[in-house]
Amino acid sequence: MSILQTLDKQYINGEWRDGLGAKTLQDINPYNGEVIAEFKMANLEDIDAAYKAAADAKKEWDEVNAYTKSRMLERAVHYIEENEEEIIQIIIRELGGTRLKAFFEIGLVKDIIREAATFPVRMEGKILPSPVDGKENRLYRIPVGVVGVISPFNFPFYLSMKSVAPALGAGNGVVLKPHEHTPITGGTLIAKIFEEVGLPKGLINVVVTDIAEIGDGFVSHPIPRILSFTGSSQVGSHIAQVAAKHFKKAILELGGNSALIVLEDADLQYAVNAAVFSRFTHQGQICMSANRVLVHQDVYDKFLDLYVEKVSGLKVGDPNDPDTVIGPLINQRQVTNLMATIDEAIREGAVPALKGEVKGNVVEPIVLTGVTTDMSIASKELFGPAVCIMSFASEEEAIRMANETPFGLSGAIHTRDLERGAQMAKRIETGMIHINDGTINDEPIVAFGGEKHSGLGRLNGQWSLEEFTTLKWISVQHKKRQFPY
Repeated sequence: MSILQTLDKQYINGEWRDGLGAKTLQDINPYNGEVIAEFKMANLEDIDAAYKAAADAKKEWDEVNAYTKSRMLERAVHYIEENEEEIIQIIIRELGGTRLKAFFEIGLVKDIIREAATFPVRMEGKILPSPVDGKENRLYRIPVGVVGVISPFNFPFYLSMKSVAPALGAGNGVVLKPHEHTPITGGTLIAKIFEEVGLPKGLINVVVTDIAEIGDGFVSHPIPRILSFTGSSQVGSHIAQVAAKHFKKAILELGGNSALIVLEDADLQYAVNAAVFSRFTHQGQICMSANRVLVHQDVYDKFLDLYVEKVSGLKVGDPNDPDTVIGPLINQRQVTNLMATIDEAIREGAVPALKGEVKGNVVEPIVLTGVTTDMSIASKELFGPAVCIMSFASEEEAIRMANETPFGLSGAIHTRDLERGAQMAKRIETGMIHINDGTINDEPIVAFGGEKHSGLGRLNGQWSLEEFTTLKWISVQHKKRQFPY
């Protein structure tokens, strides 16, 4: 039996079962409309059971030796490697990811688990001096308890695991709510992996549910101390407000409107390659994608010709074809929203240098020129295979244009003068920016996160360890203290 056939249930307290909710979710292949699986959805009672299971299992996890915890997490990587082709097929069928995208995502997942596997032996404390005679100050790094994770549909395997694995490695219980369009890749597949490696029952729970039924119940539940959310800025803002109301910490990885800047001295063909990769990987459904390519006026025409030529050669269609670069968007709503934004931009004066057809959920590449910063498209996140190519006259203008957006996630600068690029990068309001590279970068030990409307907090490496733990001060008075009364 394939993995896929076993992943259509809730995973609560170590048991695979139907949810108690009123609705059934059909999990649909966005390319051909095939129904992959059906879920009986979870309700608030299921969520309560999941959080209680995580809290109870966390106590058992506390008693597991740190080295044993590390080995268990490492086994998750081995399980993924042993079942990699099946996982690739799930990514292709459930979210329309190409084979290239699937390999890329699985590589990221394995890297983040390997890093998380080091966390159990990095729960270091400190002994600090005191101004009080005879006092020893001990500072312990401890798990927060239970972490709630809400993941998106675009890179669901990785963006779920990016919080789940570090939270487990730091000693916490976890309840994961995947996006309703990717309940397997972003949810039950992860439960299956950790079940197979022998984690305590209940330590990881997956609830596939509907916000219309549970409301804010996943966030407001009294057990989780941290909510890690990846998704839109609008939803992230709401989650942050609900979390704050209930004295919880929210870690937010939100949207982007990244600019890739091409200076007049750039290696143009290389910059084109980076810019195309930065826009069209996974159909542009990546928060770090380069929505805007800002090109110096002296090289604009040549760059545009090379860019359109390369984009025109990208294969579009069936994501199961190994040569396909651009597959389907996740659903028809995303297609409709994207095309409405494109049509609005054209009415405002944007000129298509390339405008492909729409076939179902597959959108052929769209390259817009003549876009100005006062157009609505210039400040929006484009979650699809469309891009704005814009011209600038000076470094100052490029920096101003790059910053004229409410987002601040990623970016890139192309120049032969590396220090010139680095100095420019310091002035661009983003959490991450890359010199002579693409805008899409994520590494297991480097701080990842955004500024402005692109999020709160940092993940990966030591930053994930810090986000999913807290510090506890225990003092020991070795000799009697003199009190004033």
